[in-house]
Amino acid sequence: MSLMYTACKLPASLTQRKENKTVPAGYSGSQDSINTAKTKWKDFFTDPNLVALIDTALKNNQELNIVLQEINIAKNEVRGRRGAYLPYVGIGAGAGFDKSATYSRDGAVDANLPIKPGQQIPEILPNYGIGINASWEIDIWKKLHNAKNAAVAKYLSSIEGKNFMVTQLISEIANSYYELMALDNQLEILEANIKVQQNALEMVKLEKISARVTELAVRKFEAEVLKNQSRQFYISQQIIETENRINFLVGRFSQPVTRNSTAFISLVPDVIHAGIPSQVLSNRPDVRQAEQALTASKLDVKVAKAQFYPSLMLTAGIGYASFDPKYLIKTPTSLLYSLAGDLMAPLINRSAIKANYYSANSKQIQAVYNYEQTILKAHIEVVNQLSNISNLAKSYDLKTKQVEALTQSTAISISLFRSARADYMEVLLTQRDALESKFELIETKKQQMNANVNIYRALGGGWR
Repeated sequence: MSLMYTACKLPASLTQRKENKTVPAGYSGSQDSINTAKTKWKDFFTDPNLVALIDTALKNNQELNIVLQEINIAKNEVRGRRGAYLPYVGIGAGAGFDKSATYSRDGAVDANLPIKPGQQIPEILPNYGIGINASWEIDIWKKLHNAKNAAVAKYLSSIEGKNFMVTQLISEIANSYYELMALDNQLEILEANIKVQQNALEMVKLEKISARVTELAVRKFEAEVLKNQSRQFYISQQIIETENRINFLVGRFSQPVTRNSTAFISLVPDVIHAGIPSQVLSNRPDVRQAEQALTASKLDVKVAKAQFYPSLMLTAGIGYASFDPKYLIKTPTSLLYSLAGDLMAPLINRSAIKANYYSANSKQIQAVYNYEQTILKAHIEVVNQLSNISNLAKSYDLKTKQVEALTQSTAISISLFRSARADYMEVLLTQRDALESKFELIETKKQQMNANVNIYRALGGGWR
C-alpha cells in the first residue's frame, strides 16, 4: 500500500497564468466595423505588374517553401501522436534452437519423453514459430490524447506562421516595388534638373564674358552640375539593388523588374477601414499563431502531469510453434496464445518527470506572455500606421505647394539674374531648393504608399 501511494503522489500544484485578451474598444474613438484586412490581396493591389510579382513570389520564394515543409513535418507529428493511443500490432516469424537445462523443470519433465516410439528428445531441439503480437497502452489519463491535441495545435500554429510570413512577403515586395518607382521618378527629376543647371551654367559663362560675374560664379554652377551628375550613379545603384531585392524575394536571378513609374506621383492610397481592435485577434496570423502555441503549451502541461500516474499496458499474442516445420500450423496442438496486463508507476526516475512538469508549466507561462505581447504589438502597429497615414496626407499637400512655389521661384530667379536684380547665388540656391523639394515630394509619396501597405499588413490582410 505504501509503495502505491509513493508512486502516485504528485508534486505541489503549480499555478498557471491566464491570458489577457482585453483590447481597447476602438481606434481613436472610431467604432467602424468594416475592416480592410478582409480584402484579398489581389483586390487590394491593382497594379498588374505588382500582382504578377507577388503571385510569382508565393510560388518560388525559397523561405516560404522551407516553411511549407515545416508544416508537413508538423502534420506528420500529428499522425504519429494519433497512432500512439491505438493498439500496435505486428506479425513475425522465427526459427531457432532450444536446449533445456538437465536440472530445469522442462529438462526434468522432458528427459524421457519420446517423440517417436523408442526415440528420446535430442539435446538440441529446433524451434519454429509464427504469430501476431499486439501491445496497447490504455490512455486512462488522456496523456496520449492530450499529446495528440498538442501536436494538432502546433500544426495549426505552423500554418498560421506560414500565413504571417505570406503577409510579410507581400508587404515587403509591395514596399520595394513602390521604392523602385520612387527611385525612377527621382532619377528622371534629377536628369531634368541637370539640363536646367547646364543651361544656367552656359548663361553664367556668357555673363562672365560680359564681366557681370566672376569665375567664382562659373565654378559654383559647374560644381553643382557635377554633383548632380554624380548623384545619378548613386540613384542608379539604388535601383539595381532594389530590383535585385525584389528578384530575391520572387526567387529568381537578376533581371529587370517590369513597372510603369510614370504615374507614380499621381497614385492615390486606398481608403483604409481599420475596423475595431478586437478584429485583430482573428485577422492577424501572428496573433492566431501565438494563440495556438498557447493552447499547445497548456496541453503539454497536462501530458507532463499525467506522467506521474500509473500507465496500463496490455500485451497479447497468438501464433503457432513447433520443433518440426510440418507440425507448425497444426491446430490446435501447435497453437499458442498469451494475454497480459502491466500497471506501472514511476518510482526511481521521478526527479526527471518533475523537471519535465516544471518546465512545461514555465513554457505555458512563457506562451501567455508571448500571446499578450503579440496582441499589444499588433494594436500599436495599427495605431502607428493610422496616425502615419493621416500625417503623411497633410505633409504631402504642403510639400506639393512647396514644390509649386519653388518651381516658380526658379524661373523668377533666372529672370531677375538676367536683369541684374539678383546675384548668381540666389539662382543657385533656388535651383537647389527646388530639386530637393521635388525629391522630398517623391519620398513622401513613397511613404504614403508604404504606409498603405503597412496598415493592410498590420490589420491582418494579405494572407487570404
